[in-house]
Amino acid sequence: MYKNNPNITLPENPDTIVWKYLDLSKFLDLLLSRKLFMSRSDKFEDQYEGTFSEPTFEEIKKLSVNNPEFLNYYKSHREKVVISSWHINEYESFAMWQIFTQNSEGLAIQSTIGRLQKAMEVEKDFNQYIGEVNYIDYKKEYIPFDDMFFPFLFKRKSFQYEREVRIIADLSEQDIKINDGLKIEVDICQLIEKIYIHPKSENWYKKLVIELVDKLGFDFEIEKSDLESDILI
Repeated sequence: MYKNNPNITLPENPDTIVWKYLDLSKFLDLLLSRKLFMSRSDKFEDQYEGTFSEPTFEEIKKLSVNNPEFLNYYKSHREKVVISSWHINEYESFAMWQIFTQNSEGLAIQSTIGRLQKAMEVEKDFNQYIGEVNYIDYKKEYIPFDDMFFPFLFKRKSFQYEREVRIIADLSEQDIKINDGLKIEVDICQLIEKIYIHPKSENWYKKLVIELVDKLGFDFEIEKSDLESDILI
C-alpha cells in the first residue's frame, strides 16, 4: 500500500507526468502478471546506489567505532530495499528511448504521480513510498541518515538527466527471499494512462502492440511517439 512519508519530497502537483521506458517483454510481463517489478537496490548498474556521500560516510564511521553493527546494517540493508524507477518529464525524452529500449521495439508508459500513488493501494503485504531523487556531489555534499530511505533518494550529479522519481519498498521486516527483485501488486489501469510506441518502430510492430493489448483485455490509449511526427517544410 502506498504510504506518505513527510520526510520524502515529491512534486506538489499530483498531475506531474512520469514515464517508464521498457521493452516489449517487460511490458507484457507487467500486463500478464498485473504486477510491477521492483529491482533490488544493490543490483542497479550504478555501484553507488543506496550508499552514502563521503561527508556522510565519515560521520557514520565515527559512530561505528564502538558499534560495528551500525555500519554493517547499512551495507546489508541495500539487499532488502527494492525500487521502481520513473522519469519526470512533461514530454517524451529522446535520451530515455536511447538508454532504456533496444532494437526500436520499446514502449513508454505515461502516468502521473497521483496515478502511481493510487495504483500502489492494492498491495497489502508491505508499504511503498514514492520520492523524488536528489542529485548531489558525493565528494562534498551531505546525505542525511535520520530516515532509512534517504540513501536511496540521492544520486550523483552525473545522473541528473534521469530526473528520477522512485517507488521504494523496504522489506527488512518481511521473510521474503529477494534475488534480483520482486513483483508487487498494482492496479494496472491506474498505473497506465497512455502507451507510446518507439519512434523508430515499424508499422507491423505498432499493430502487434495494439493487438496484444486488446487481446489481454485492456483498452489503454496507444499513441505513436511524438518524435515520429512528419517534417513540415
